[in-house]
Parts: sequence; C-alpha cells; structure tokens
Amino acid sequence: MAFLLGCEKVGVDFPSKTVFDEISLGVNTGERIGIVGRNGDGKSTLLALLAGQLEPDRGRVIRTNGVTVGMLGQRDELDDADTVGHAIVGDRPEYEWAGDARIRGIIAGIAGDIPWESHVGTLSGGQRRRVDLARLLVGDWDVLMLDEPTNHLDIRAINWLAQHLKQRWREGAGALLVVTHDRWFLDETCSSMWEVHDRQIEPFEGGFSAYIMQRVERDRVARVTEERRQNKLRRELAWLSRGAQARSTKQKFRIKAAQELIADVPPLRNELELKRMAVTRLGKQVVDVKNVSVRFAQPGNANNADGAGDQEGWVLRDVEWLIGPGDRIGIVGGNGAGKTTLLNVIQRKLRPTKGYVKVGKTVKFAVLSQHLDELTAVGDDRVRQVVGRFGHAVMLDGRDQTPKQLLERLGFTNADMNEPVCDLSGGQKRRLALMLILLEEPNVLILDEPGNDLDVDMLAAVEDLLDGWPGTLLLVTHDRYLMERVTDNQYALIDGRLRHLPGGIDEYLKIMADVEEPRQGAGSTRPAGSSGASSAASGNAALSNNEMRALKKTLNSTERKMSTMRGKIEDAQARLNAADPTDFVALGNIQKEIDDYQAQLEELELVWLETADALEA
Repeated sequence: MAFLLGCEKVGVDFPSKTVFDEISLGVNTGERIGIVGRNGDGKSTLLALLAGQLEPDRGRVIRTNGVTVGMLGQRDELDDADTVGHAIVGDRPEYEWAGDARIRGIIAGIAGDIPWESHVGTLSGGQRRRVDLARLLVGDWDVLMLDEPTNHLDIRAINWLAQHLKQRWREGAGALLVVTHDRWFLDETCSSMWEVHDRQIEPFEGGFSAYIMQRVERDRVARVTEERRQNKLRRELAWLSRGAQARSTKQKFRIKAAQELIADVPPLRNELELKRMAVTRLGKQVVDVKNVSVRFAQPGNANNADGAGDQEGWVLRDVEWLIGPGDRIGIVGGNGAGKTTLLNVIQRKLRPTKGYVKVGKTVKFAVLSQHLDELTAVGDDRVRQVVGRFGHAVMLDGRDQTPKQLLERLGFTNADMNEPVCDLSGGQKRRLALMLILLEEPNVLILDEPGNDLDVDMLAAVEDLLDGWPGTLLLVTHDRYLMERVTDNQYALIDGRLRHLPGGIDEYLKIMADVEEPRQGAGSTRPAGSSGASSAASGNAALSNNEMRALKKTLNSTERKMSTMRGKIEDAQARLNAADPTDFVALGNIQKEIDDYQAQLEELELVWLETADALEA
C-alpha cells in the first residue's frame, strides 16, 4: 500500500471548544474507511482537514504529490441556473463523455431519470443530491471523501451508490472516506472504521458490524478495569482499617471471549407480549384500507377529474391493506412514489378518489414528520419547561418511565435541560419530538425519516426505545438498517400499487431492477431528455431486427475493449511511475507502449461513435 495523505500532530480549535488535539493518521491506497462519532465531535471537520478545505491550528496535513481528492459536502454548491447536463459534465464535449462507458454508466445509474436540459433550481432535494453525486463520480479521483452521501437518496439510489463504490477502483487502488449514519451503507462499502471521540480518532478493523463488536468489547474491558480499580481501592481501605487479612479477597471478574458478549442476549423484541399489549390498547381493528385509489387532477384534464379513461395522475391504485394491532411495518418506494399520500389516506387527512378507509374507534395517531412541525409551538421554551408539562409516566419495556428517564435514554444531559428548544441541534430536536409524541400515549405511531440528523449512537438509542413500544408502528425511511432493525414486515409502493415484501429490501431491489430493465432497453445509457450518440440504444425502426442485434453486439463488444484498453494504459502508467527515473531507455519504451495503447483506444472510440450513429440514424 502506498501513502496518499494524512496528518501529523494536528490540532483544531473552535471558539467554543477544541475539536482535535494531537491527532496523527494516514490514508493508504486500497483503504475504504467509514467515519463515525457523535454529532459535533468533528467528523465533517476531519474530512475538511484532509481535503485541504480547512487549515489546522497546530501540526500539518500531508499529501503525496499528484494525489487528487474529490469531496462531496453535506450541502451542494450547484448553480440553480445551470442545466443538469452542464452541472454533471461541465464544458466537456459530448463525444468525449458519451464515448466513455464509465461516465455513461454513472449518469444512467444515479441521474438517468432526471431531464438533461432541466435547470438545477427546479429539482427536488433528492434530485439535486443525485446530480451532485454524478458530478463528483464522473471525475477521476485518487481519493473520494463523502460527507453524508445517502442524504435525500432513496433505497435504490443508495444501493446503486454502494455497488459503484465497491467496483470503482481495482483492488488495492484508490481510497474512500465516508461519513454517514447509514449503517448498512458502512457495512457494504467500508473495510475499516475511524471513531471520532474526545478530540481523538480511534481506528477499528472491519466494517460497521465488526466495529460495534470491538467497541462493545472495548467498553466492557474499560468497565471491568474501572471495577477492578474500585475493588483495589476498597481492599486498600479495608487493609488500613482491619489489617492485612483483607488482601486475601479473591478476584471476581474475568475476561470472556467476544462471542460470549452476545451468546445469552435475548431477542430484540418480545413480539407476543407487544402484540398482547397492543390488542389491549387498540382492540382488534386498527386500519382497513379497501380498494383505495388516489388521483390528482393533471393540468388540462379538469373534465376528467374522476379519472375515467385517463391513465395520468393516479398516485395510488386499488390498494388493499389490513393494518392490525402491534404490526411493525416499513414502507419503501422511490421519491414521489406516493408514500406520504398513503399515510395521509390512512389518517383520513386525504379522501381517496375511490375506495374507503375504516379506522378503529380506539385508534390514536401520532406522527413524527420530517420537518418537525410539532416543535414550532414550543420553539422559545426551554427543554425543562416543555418536559415539565407532562407529569405522568408512559409504559415502555413493560414498566413506567418518566419524561426525565426518557430524555436520559435519548442522550439528553442536565445541561441540555436548560437549553431553548430553538437552539438545540437537529438531532436533539428530533429526539425531543419523538419523546413528546410518546408522552401523548398514541397507539399508532407514524415515523417519517426518524433517523435524519441522528448519529449512530442515538439511532441505536431510538431503536432500543421503539423495541419496547407497545403499539402499531408505520415507518417510512431510506435507512435500510433502521428499516430492517425496527420493523417486522416491509411493503413497497410501485407504480401506485402496494406490494408485500416477504424477502425484505433485497426483494424490493430485485423487483425494481426487473421493472426498470424493460423501460431502459438493452444498452440504453442516455440521460433522460438528452439527444445524441448515446440515445442510439433505444433502437431504430429503419433497421431490421438482425441489423439492430448486430449493431448492439458491436457496441457492447467495443465498450468492453475500450475498458480493457484503459486498464492497460493505467497499468503501464503505474509501471512508468515506479520505474528508475535514470533509466531513460526503459522509460522511453514504457511511454511508447502507452502511446500505442492510447492510439488503439482512440480507434475504438471512433468505432463506438460510428456504431452509435448507425443505430440512431
């Protein structure tokens, strides 16, 4: 492994606190590093340091000459007036990027459904995020740094991004640093972890799951060490007061293997007990959705408001769904698939165009929204005042818990109690909103992206809290780990229809891949709304089927040859960089080899463009 970049004895001071103190670390080729830690501990600051966007107050940041770094921030810097195409590929001529199979694959994979000529300012948050990702990924970087890359992405986009990052570099090449709270994404893409805490950075081998096991063991050893220290102090005190016989106290603690930590761990949830308690609170009927369809009128179709003879505007189609007491259900679907519409129909906030919804008499809904509208009314109050309005305890984990106990479980300290709600961090606000909802004692809880703004420790605390909540739970999230952790059944909204997923998220991804394949057509990689060479794969009616197949076969074969040739050029370039700089003969031979490969690549690109033109003509 070759060193790419790092830092030596770096310190960073902010006006209110010291973020890092004497940290030293390095990033080598082939490393895939996930960065975790509590909100505010310095994860984004660390990326900014290594990317050269922030100068340290002490120490130095080192980078090998020629190393290129691509950085994705939490907020994009896209120009609202720019077109999608220009934001992604810049001023590069079309033949250049369209002739590169890697770039075409990235555009098709992450932004292929976004109109190429539309303006960035008209896009949704999820579309802007995908455009910014595409802009970064089409570049050729030695090191990629991604700060919360899964924000605003749906499950399919997150899955595509994970697979792309796993295949982006050859084994042992490139480097990846990821800050994210998406634990499935960390496990899928990272082979080591850095934990940022207490102004230091602690490395761990393996992905997120391995990190959790090692951290549990670390905490256990620290706890045992402290208990031993306390025992030693007690023995010394006993010796002073009663004599030397107290020294005979036997050691009461021993180190166990890591697997023993989880050998006797009970199930996450007692499903039968939770169901029993839910039936007691809810009765047998919760929500029955009967043949529900919802249509929003399209411009120019006012006379077709009932949808007769018109296939446009239908968000939900013939949805049949029985939600029972104690059900824990996850709802997945792409952005705009109708998840929010479905939740509004269930709560009877929206009247369906067809069908009906029957809600049990004892049902009491509570919703944790994405934008935390429920905190608006208490924004100027202090946390202590808000909590003080609830004098009663709630039942969780089979026992009554007071508001203060709930706050402690959700990571609030005594100092936080005196903070105004408006001054809390995004994660603190989300945790406070969840607690206030639970104190209202609903029996049907609807959570819309509850993991936003939460670090992995607080996500675990929220999951633990939900494990003991005895009611019906409906969860909408793009966080795959959270979805599979707290729900027992998953449903997908696909083309307006609700579909049960016995195989979970993997089944959903397979279904969507099967749905998208016929739409895209064989070999189609052109962005939506664009024109030119790469739209060729959509076919040409002027050609016979045999001619079309032959041209597509040539196109695919040429793309493979181009990819192979690029690999040869990269290998030769690596040999050139590693060669003896004083051996001019060897250097000349390698350079001639690179020039030959480059000439062959240019010929292949010409063949590809001519074939694409023939398909399009």
